[in-house]
Amino acid sequence: MGTAWTTSDGGVTAPVGFEAGAVNCGIRSEKPDVALLLSDRDAVLAGTFTSNRLAAAPVALCRERVATGVGRAVIINSGNANAATGAQGRVDADRMAQLTAEALGLAPGGVCVCSTGTIGVPMPMDKVEAGIKDVAGALSPDGGAAAARAIMTTDLVPKEIALELEIDGKPVRIGGMAKGSGMIDPNMATMLAYVTTDAAVEGAALQDMLRDAVQDSFNRITVDGDESTNDTVLMLANGAAGNTPLQPDHADWSLFVQAVRDVCGQLARMIVKDGEGATKFVTVTVRGAKNDAEARQAARAIANSMLVKTSWFGCDPNWGRIYDAVGYAGVKVDADTIEIKLDDFVAVSNGTVAGQTDLKSLEAVLQQDEFTVLVDLHLGNGRDTVYTCDCSYDYVRINSEYTT
Repeated sequence: MGTAWTTSDGGVTAPVGFEAGAVNCGIRSEKPDVALLLSDRDAVLAGTFTSNRLAAAPVALCRERVATGVGRAVIINSGNANAATGAQGRVDADRMAQLTAEALGLAPGGVCVCSTGTIGVPMPMDKVEAGIKDVAGALSPDGGAAAARAIMTTDLVPKEIALELEIDGKPVRIGGMAKGSGMIDPNMATMLAYVTTDAAVEGAALQDMLRDAVQDSFNRITVDGDESTNDTVLMLANGAAGNTPLQPDHADWSLFVQAVRDVCGQLARMIVKDGEGATKFVTVTVRGAKNDAEARQAARAIANSMLVKTSWFGCDPNWGRIYDAVGYAGVKVDADTIEIKLDDFVAVSNGTVAGQTDLKSLEAVLQQDEFTVLVDLHLGNGRDTVYTCDCSYDYVRINSEYTT
């Protein structure tokens, strides 16, 4: 069954009225390290953020901007997280907003600021100031791809998407870009994501919709179990499509919601597939739990277990590690009812090794680039799914050598 939308080019600048650009200002060696996203008119602004209690200064600034519900631009730097930088960190984040506003002829209150990179290093504001001036002159309706590359840190590939659908008989576009590869376990990694649309959307409805979309996408992924100080998802809706403002009683609301959820879901899965050192994409589902919350708790225990993840990398059909993770997850279990499957092959039935378990078949499953793990606790109706990856030698190498 097909969807009611089509994919298109342009990423975050596919919607009408959005431009982006990227330059190198010297925070990183030669790679683009400053990106700018701009709407040509006021846009309804929504956002979700890390729950890390040591959140970076730009997160605090963006929370304040989202509270106003209106935005025009987002300035983003990579290579420096502006986290653990004390009071000066907030001064620098405010200065980045001010400089961007001056370069674009906007009020500072319309500018969000995001940073990603190394924690605990003061922002090199002389370089940043020059970069902001340069990137303001590099904006283009075709600049989405450049911006998607500029926000990368250990990412190997840029992550962007664009969809087109019809609302009120008018073409509406939704674009997105994200970065994230390590320090990924959002709870709303280093993870940043931006979604744009030229649809007109009522403010409270946009915030509620984005929160729910994030819950079922970015909050369903994990690479290494570490939640970043800088996780941010922002969405801007500028209304350039000219539709009647969308809200829950609009005839096309459900269609729009599903399209946004698709954008977020695809970006989230791109992050996992580009996980640091990852060689496998794994979908972990727990069902039959006492409730959904316990299903999620068990699924995350499996997805974040280093013993489990390294066995996947080695194609070792050691289902005992999955069994163990469920047992220490802190959820209700019954040793006599648990079932574990890898793709369609049963490894555990009624709490013990399945009579037909074929280790060679299980090993063949693990040799695939993508596979599923299903755990059925047979205790209730709770269900949840988490997307994760294996853990390879390269994960250790990247995280022992990486610098900006």
